[in-house]
Parts: sequence; C-alpha cells; structure tokens
Amino acid sequence: MSSLSAASKQAAGFSLGIEGMTCASCVARVEKAIATTPGVALASVNLATQRAEVVFSGAPDIAAVVAAIGKAGYGAAIETARFDIDKMSCASCVNHVEKAFKKVPGVIKANVNLAARTGTVRFVAGATNADALAKAAASAGYPAREIKLGAPASSSADRRGKESHDLTRELLIATVLTAPVFAIEMGSHLFPAVHSLVMTTIGMQASRIIQFILTALVLFGPGLRFFTTGFPALWRGTPDMNALVALGAGTAFAYSALVTFTPSLFPAGTSHVYFESAAVIVTLILLGRSLEARAKGRTGAAIEHLIGLKPKTARVLREGAPVDIALEDVVAGDIILVKPGEKVPVDGQVVEGSSFVDESMLTGEPGPVTKGAGANVVGGTINRTGSFSFRVTKTGSDTVLAQIIRMVEQAQGAKLPIQALVDKVTAWFVPAVIGVAALTFALWFWLGPAPSLSYALIQMVAVLIIACPCAMGLATPTSIMVGTGRGAELGVLFRKGDALQALANVSAIALDKTGTITKGRPELTDFLVAPGFDQMEVLAFVAAVEARSEHPIAMAITAAAKEAGVAGKEPPGVADQSNLHMKRHVSAWRRFLSWSRLTKHIQHPAGTSEEAGSVTAQAVNFAARPGLGAEAMVEWHHVAVGADRFMAAQGVDIAAFAEAAARFGEDAKSPLYAAIDGKLAGLVVIADPIAPNARRAVGALRAQGLEVIMVTGDNRRTAEAVAREVGIGTVVAEVLPEGKINALHELRARHRAIAFVGDGINDAPALAEADVGLAIGGGTDVAIEAADVVLMSGDLGGAAAAVALSRVTMRNIKQNLFWAFAYNMILIPVAAGVLYPAFGILLSPMLGAGAMAFSSVFVVTNALRLRHFMPPLQSVVPLVGKEELRQALAE
Repeated sequence: MSSLSAASKQAAGFSLGIEGMTCASCVARVEKAIATTPGVALASVNLATQRAEVVFSGAPDIAAVVAAIGKAGYGAAIETARFDIDKMSCASCVNHVEKAFKKVPGVIKANVNLAARTGTVRFVAGATNADALAKAAASAGYPAREIKLGAPASSSADRRGKESHDLTRELLIATVLTAPVFAIEMGSHLFPAVHSLVMTTIGMQASRIIQFILTALVLFGPGLRFFTTGFPALWRGTPDMNALVALGAGTAFAYSALVTFTPSLFPAGTSHVYFESAAVIVTLILLGRSLEARAKGRTGAAIEHLIGLKPKTARVLREGAPVDIALEDVVAGDIILVKPGEKVPVDGQVVEGSSFVDESMLTGEPGPVTKGAGANVVGGTINRTGSFSFRVTKTGSDTVLAQIIRMVEQAQGAKLPIQALVDKVTAWFVPAVIGVAALTFALWFWLGPAPSLSYALIQMVAVLIIACPCAMGLATPTSIMVGTGRGAELGVLFRKGDALQALANVSAIALDKTGTITKGRPELTDFLVAPGFDQMEVLAFVAAVEARSEHPIAMAITAAAKEAGVAGKEPPGVADQSNLHMKRHVSAWRRFLSWSRLTKHIQHPAGTSEEAGSVTAQAVNFAARPGLGAEAMVEWHHVAVGADRFMAAQGVDIAAFAEAAARFGEDAKSPLYAAIDGKLAGLVVIADPIAPNARRAVGALRAQGLEVIMVTGDNRRTAEAVAREVGIGTVVAEVLPEGKINALHELRARHRAIAFVGDGINDAPALAEADVGLAIGGGTDVAIEAADVVLMSGDLGGAAAAVALSRVTMRNIKQNLFWAFAYNMILIPVAAGVLYPAFGILLSPMLGAGAMAFSSVFVVTNALRLRHFMPPLQSVVPLVGKEELRQALAE
C-alpha cells in the first residue's frame, strides 16, 4: 500500500466499489483485470471493504475499468441519477451539459434529452453524487435539479405550462413594441407616402431615436433571455443558439445605435439603421419558441396522462369504518374500498366483491376485465361497475403504474445510435456558424458593392440568425418521446430507448409457443396410467411434485388434481388448501371422470369413497429441470414428471405410450410422462388453447416482411400442429433454454437482426440474446427484466404493433434529421450571399429569423404526427360498448 500511496501523489487515484467478490481468488482476478486496463498504473482490491483503489498513469478512464471488471465476472457498484435541466435551447446546449457531467470524476455515461429537458447520468457509487453533478451542470450555465427515485410522481406540466405562458406574454409585449418600428422603417422603404409623412412630422433623427427606444425595450425586455444566456456561454467558449441570436440581434442594434448617435464615425452612404431587423428577429424567434413550447408540451402527453391516472386519496378501512386518506399514507396490508367509476388507487388483491375493471391504461385493450375475490388489481385502472375491496400489496414506486412511468421516462431520455451523427455535428456547429459569419463579413466588406459595410453587416447577421441547431437537437428526442408515449398508450413499453431503433431493423422474429402464441393457461385434458398403477395415486404423486412449481403446465395439473380431490400438499409453511369437505371431493372426482374419456371404467381407489377424505401427498427434495421437467420424493418414492427426453435421461422406457403420445401430438396437445421409482407410470396430456389474435398477429408480422419462426421446448408434433394453425412455416422444437440461443445464432447468420418474443423463465436467456427481446407482460418478472420491450397487453398483437411503431418512428426521425440538416446546409450559404453574384438574391435577416423559427416548429410538429399511429390489428380489436357491457353483466 505504501507504493500505491506514493504513486497516488504523482498520478490520478480513484476508488470504486466491487460487487460479487467472495474470496482471495476473486480479489486476485479483479486486481488483474483492472491492472491490465490501458492507462492503469496500480490497482489494489480489498475484500473486506469490497472496494478497489486504482491509480491512473494519465487521464482516468473509469468506463474502461468498469468494463474490465465486468468481463472478469464481477460488477462495479454503479448508481444512476436523473435531472431536470433548465435553459437548454438547442443541440449545442445538450452537448455542453453532457460534457459538464462527464468531466465529473466517476461518471461513466451521460445522456441529455433536449425535448424532455432531462439528463440521465450513470456514475461509480461513492465517487460522486447527485449534488456534485447538479453543480457541474449549473457551472456550465444550465441549472439542474435531481429527480428523486421513489419520490411521489409529479407532473412537469406546470413547468412547461409556465414556460409557455411566459413565452406567450413576452411574445405579446415584443409584438406590440416591434410593430411601430417595423411600420416606420419598412413602411418608409416600401411606400413613399409613409416616408414623406415621417419626414414632415417627426423627422429622420426623431424617427431613429423612437426606433432605438422601442428596439431597446424589445431586446432588453422580452429578448433579455438571449443575452443573459448567450453571452455567458460565449465567454465560457461554449456558444449555443442563444449566443447566435444575441450576436446577430445585438450587432444590428449596436451598429444602428452608433449610426443614430454618432453618424460622423461612418463613411458616407453607410449610415443606415437596422433597428427593425433586431426587433423583428427577437420577436420571430420568440414566436417560434412559443409555438415550439406548446408543441413540445404535447410530446409528453402520454407521461402526463399516466401520471394523472393516480388518484390523490384512497378510501381505507380504519377500525371498521371507511376513511379517506392521502395516497402517500397508504401502506401494504390496508383494505381499500372502491366504488363504481372510481380509480383503483394502488396495486392489490381483491378480498370481497366483484366488478368490471377498465385496464386499458395497462394493456391498451379497450374491454373491461372481470375481477373477483383473489384477482389482482392495478393502481390507475378504473372500476366500471360494482364495488369491491382489496388488500394493498404495493405502494409508491413499487406499483405497476410507477414502474411503467419509470420505463417510459427512461426510454424517452435515451439516445439512439442514429443520434451519434447529430452529436458529432453539433459539437462544432455553432462555432462553425460564427466562423462562417465572420468570413461572410470579411468577404462582403472587402469584395462587396458599396456601401460594403452595410452589406457585410446585414449578411453576417443573416448567417447568425438563420442557423438553427435547435432543429437538429429536437429531431430525434421529440420523435422518441411521442413514439414511446404512443407505445405506452397501446400497451407497448420500450424499456430501453435503443430498442426502438433496433426493432425497426429486424428481419426475423422468433416466437415462443406457450404463453405467446397460446394463452399460456394449459389444461389437463387426458390422463393415462400404465398397467399396475393406480390412477388416483399417480395423479396425487404427480400433483404433489407440480405443486412445488410455478410453471403453467404445473398449475394446470395441480388445478385438475384439486378438482379431483387429490391435490398434493403445499410445501411446509404454506396453508394447506386441500382439506375440503368429503362430499366436495367425491363430486369433484365424478366431474374428473366425466371429462377423462379414457377412465370411465375406473373404480374409486381405496380412500376416496363417500366416507374417506382426499388423497394427498407431500413432495420433498424438489428439483426443477428447466426445459425438461421436475422431480421430487413423494411418500418415499422418486417421482419424475416431464418430456420424453427427461424420461430418456432418467432411463425410463416410454414405448408403451408412444402411439397415444403421437396421436395427442397431432391434435396440438402436449404429452408429458410420469415415472415412479424409475418406471413409467402415466401419460399426462396438456393442451394450451391458441390465443384469439395469434393467427392475425402472425399475419401482421409477415405482412411487415418478417420471417416468423416458432422456437419452443415442446415436442415437435404439438409445435408443428400449433404452427400450422397460426400460419407459421418454420418450427424449432424440443430445445432447452440454451437450445433457443443456438437457434437464434443460426437465424442471425441469415438475417441482419432478429427479435424474440417470450414470457417464461426459460425464455429469459433467449430474450437477452436476441437483438431485441419482447416480453409478454403477463409473464414472469425475470422475463420482463431480460427484455427490451414489454407487451403489457399479454397479446402477440402487441409485437406487431411494436415493430410497426418502431419503423414509423425511425422513419419520422429520419425525416426530421433530413429537414434539419438540409435546412442548415442550404440556407446558411444563401444567407451568406452565394446567390448574389449570379442572381442578385440576398436573404434578409428578418426572413432568416422566420425560417429559423419555422424549422424547429416543423420538426416538433412532424414528430407529433406519431400520436395518431394505429397498430396493424387496431381495426380488428372489438370495442366493448355500453350495450355489450350490459349484456355481459346480465349474463
């Protein structure tokens, strides 16, 4: 450590937390990984403190060290902070704020969004904090406030509303003050009668003094924002759009003021004033920003809508009586009452009553969902009819609504790969414009016609004013905000912003079967036992094993066993739900016999008569085998349940059921096998109904030019039967989770990018491996965490909507970028006067200000068209009207 301390005096040192270390070997591996990173002089890792001390030989490259630690199989402790950022007006501002964040030691990545005026910073825990980052942004001229994670969601509508209101007020003042200046000066040029009237009444000098006073009020009243922001940015060497406006309007005003009060300083023929240009420039830019603020307010409408879904209060039972309390005071375990027409305040589980609940905010589907005892309800949904009470399970930032808002905000704040070009251009755009303006002045002054000073001044101002980094800065984020917001309204959540661009590039999409193409709620349709085995006992043993699993097939088997009265016991510590009345068991068993068409002659086994209770069993030493099945010890017997390959691994011969299994497979049913003590005991047949929109969704995906493939762990015959029914031509069946990854690798060899849609735990590796992973929202948390896009509707139609939305959003972004770049590339040379030698065309600074304002408004307005996006299957989604709802309630 002494050498490390000595080295620290001569080089930059850094400390960061390490996650995942358990022993001295871990320390050695982490130290080696850090030490071999370019630029690292020394590294020392402490197991007790779980920290690494790193000394750099040059400029610290924290990101490289973090990457090296990750490759070694460990993780650096990383934190993320989000900020509201003020005073940003163009793409150059974004670049300056990001640079300010990145200069803070410990920052790994910083993304700033101009449209949302937010920033997201990832940094090494302990190296810095949100306050230091906010100060860094403020020192760069852009005040920042941290958006606290987990704090009550608050709408930014008030802030945007105030901004729009202030701009409108300032625009009105500027217009009133500018109108006389424009009328006096331009009227005198265009209409001789006006010129004569001015000269015979107030005279030229008085006219100029009046224009000076009115223009000064415009520039240093409503237009002061450009000077207070633009000139400090110029002094810091980080000029932005405000600097261009301040330079252009300020130069025109200063020149005109000197001509007015010290005309002798200027050569004959050059003593012209341009007060009207300065005043009109500021007024037109204020007009553009006012329109832009109103339009940008609509880009975040989806987030505002989601935030507005949360009610302010909840009706909670306190000492047996309902009491209205603030939502922040609700805690898990409270019982909340919900009446017809009210919003569900937080997440919970219904304990009493039933109703129809509108969950369109969650799924994008318009039809209400029936809710009864035991059903889950989500905060923000609307109770249509009936009353119910529910027990609170999640509050605050843990609710589904809060997570959705967080996901959408993260996606909206992300930067797409296509933004990289914009960042490179905007880094030098404003300085380049200032350079072009200076060159324009010099060329016109030395080569232009008389009065050359006037020409030089006007064309320089025109170049400064017409340049618009605003449009370039808004081109991508506005489209992302509107596109992801529209997706949220349709139940399509982009967890990662770059998934929006990646999904637009996919040419193939792989679909899991269970829970994706099918409903994901399998049912036990047939149950056969091998000779020498008792059907009730086998079913009880199988149910005991499957009671320990959360797999949909396991739930189907357990549910059927419960109906038959032979449910396996829950694991220790879980309430045993199987102790029902004797007559209910007998009745359920008879119902079981009625649907099990192959067991109509089976007699009641011992212990299941009118006098006996249910047959139950308890499993111990349970082990799930992903993609294969499960096994456990039940009543001192080894019981294995799973696919044919699982039986093969167990050494169990399944030939006795080969013919029956083939027959069931052709009917799109999934045969599973049960073995007891290594002997084939039964055939468990499961059928999972195909989802209602699956065929149309597959058709919609194919209509978009995608190759659709089914990749499933189910047996081939069942998979091919389902594929035929929904219109899928290529099937990869009987694969384990790693087999799905291999299938994706093979697909990637002939496709530029691939997507995968799934919902199960065994789908998580494939979701992460695919270029874009889409998780069905009804699936597991693990699958959703591994995915890039979440389909909250639980419907495959959401995948078709996601692909279509990503493509139309990327097309919109490219339109915006083309306009922004083309506008600047064409009009800046025109403003400089390149058309004058050949055509005698010059661009007035006032026209330049109007064009600049229009360019930003055009970009935002074009992005707003995405609000009207309609998904491919929208026309076939049945809407539930009042009459249909009344009929449903009557039934």
